[in-house]
Amino acid sequence: MHLPTTKMNSRLGIEIGLLVLLSLIWGSSFTWIKVAVATIPPLTITAVRVTVAAVFLAALARWRGYALPRDHVVWRELFVQGLLQSALPFTLLGWGSKYIPSGLTGVLNATPPMFVLLIAFVTGYGAQHVTGQKIVGVCLGLLGVVVIIGIQSLGDIQTSAGWAQAAVLGASLCYALASILGRRFAQLPAIVTATGAMTTAAIMIVPAAIVIERPWTLMPSTDAIAAVMVLAVICTALAMVIYFRLVQTLGPLGTTSGGYLRAGFAVALGIIFLGENFDTSTLIGMTLIAVGVVAVTVPITWPSRLRS
Repeated sequence: MHLPTTKMNSRLGIEIGLLVLLSLIWGSSFTWIKVAVATIPPLTITAVRVTVAAVFLAALARWRGYALPRDHVVWRELFVQGLLQSALPFTLLGWGSKYIPSGLTGVLNATPPMFVLLIAFVTGYGAQHVTGQKIVGVCLGLLGVVVIIGIQSLGDIQTSAGWAQAAVLGASLCYALASILGRRFAQLPAIVTATGAMTTAAIMIVPAAIVIERPWTLMPSTDAIAAVMVLAVICTALAMVIYFRLVQTLGPLGTTSGGYLRAGFAVALGIIFLGENFDTSTLIGMTLIAVGVVAVTVPITWPSRLRS
């Protein structure tokens, strides 16, 4: 009698574990971007990142026996996905991080769940899955990010470059739209969707990088080159396979809630590797983030006496 429930809980545990792993991977990407952007401009970083990821994913898909789709309609949708999931937000984040504090960037880039909820309310798409519990979870997660970063960092809004702030928020909107549209690829294996999206992103961004930034004239540091490779293979190729699986299993809101965990891991990595202080506000913020993500991703069934 309880076997189906046990299996369901086991699968949910796996998906939440993958969400945590994805958040850790993407949480580290801010560090790698900071290293890379010192000597490599944003378009070139994005171009190398998506191209290397596309090649890596294509080889992995072929090794596993998967073929890319041949339907031109699917490829048209993959172009949109590649633009919203990678080409545009990667570039916006790379450019924006040059001009505003990393704390403010972290707060602004933790907003995709808010955009998912807003889109659901405005368009009605997915609104039936928006519950009071999920709304509370989103709010708790955002509150946790603000507590960790520090209320004082929000004061930088008045002095930081407005266009950079808009760029980071634009990247968050792109991620929200991509998570919603990504559900169209439910019939494709996650690795095939990821390969197609990275391939189309490379087709779009490489010519722009060549024309605008002339990458052959650059003199990147060894650290910057290594950072871009990590961004490409780990933070893009591997992360996208996990991401497209989670879009199908946890849904857009559940998947984008990882943005809060991502911010939390960014702080934790700073504490571990950069010797940053771990104070009471960090502990409270991390707790709020964890509770918020659980509220968004795990359905809670209240006892009937509490519902009555």
